[in-house]
Amino acid sequence: MRLRILISNDDGVHSEGIIVLANELKKIAKVVVVAPDRERSAAGHSLTLQHPLRIEKIRKNFYSVDGTPTDSVILGVNEILKKKPDIVISGINKGANLGDDITYSGTVAAAIEGTLLGIPSFAVSLTSNMNFEFETAAHFATKVAESIMRYGLPDETLLNVNVPNLPLDQINGTMITHQGKRVYDNSIIKKKDPRGKDYFWMGGESIGFEKERWTDFDAIEQDCVSITPIKLDLTNYDVIDELKGWEI
Repeated sequence: MRLRILISNDDGVHSEGIIVLANELKKIAKVVVVAPDRERSAAGHSLTLQHPLRIEKIRKNFYSVDGTPTDSVILGVNEILKKKPDIVISGINKGANLGDDITYSGTVAAAIEGTLLGIPSFAVSLTSNMNFEFETAAHFATKVAESIMRYGLPDETLLNVNVPNLPLDQINGTMITHQGKRVYDNSIIKKKDPRGKDYFWMGGESIGFEKERWTDFDAIEQDCVSITPIKLDLTNYDVIDELKGWEI
């Protein structure tokens, strides 16, 4: 039976990245795209609870949702598809999702939701904000999907894949990595509107990352694809015994 893949993202259903990814995966699978109707970057793992959601069929096997990436995966699995997909893939994201950024990422959140629904899932991102080499990322996404079907994934585990924004022949291979640590300046830009009221632009600029071997940042610095396994259980088991000794 042919592989069934659900694709989502946080850049929106019309993003070039999701279209290139879908076209490449069609070579090995039946593909259905369910994604937000507009860009929802940094939406995190948020649900829409304040208003009803609408689904629009764009064309065959392409659907938009007026909600978040998480909404899109839930509706894709439970409403649009007749059978649970074999894999959920989120991407191709325009920009890296490295280190702490995964906590904000709508791209990673879509893969988290797929994992919560019991479906092997991964997110794939390009580490650039311009001149995107989507074909390179789509190539590696296909390889990862084929490997997941061959070997499987542990329960409650998803993969975060980041691909250098380079032509395929300039990629130096793949690295299995752990989450690194980005350094931000945490700048907030304060301005005034024409009526004299303050407004703010959030989002500090990245000024680098902590140098450590085998992190996702390390892989990208070496022009390698970073593949990071992420576990849904966020418990820090190392401190449980210590906390039991607290007098609370």
